[in-house]
Amino acid sequence: QVQLQESGPGLVKPSQTLSLTCTVSGGSITDNYYYWSWIRQPPGKGLEWVGVIGYSGGTVYSPSLKSRTSISRDTSKNQVTLQLSSVTPEDTAVYFCARGVYLDNMDVWGKGTLVTVSS
Repeated sequence: QVQLQESGPGLVKPSQTLSLTCTVSGGSITDNYYYWSWIRQPPGKGLEWVGVIGYSGGTVYSPSLKSRTSISRDTSKNQVTLQLSSVTPEDTAVYFCARGVYLDNMDVWGKGTLVTVSS
């Protein structure tokens, strides 16, 4: 059974870079045809897809966040990492990692981690 666990600092200062790690267990991030997404949910708002990295390492980002987003992976640790630069309080959200590409077809989700952007 595949499980995902997000980790990282819960507080980031404005203008800094948010960095989160998703550790995958019970399966490999390089398994054929699987994709690993980052999604976020600001307080009181809906889910927003941030970006995805595929089994071969290719990435796609949300157009609205593309200039500030980088998703990478460490295959030796079976981890996927999200970096979001130049954060503002508007980036405060619960960040989730999930398996899949589209919000309506993610089949495995992590529990999410709250990141607050504040000085």
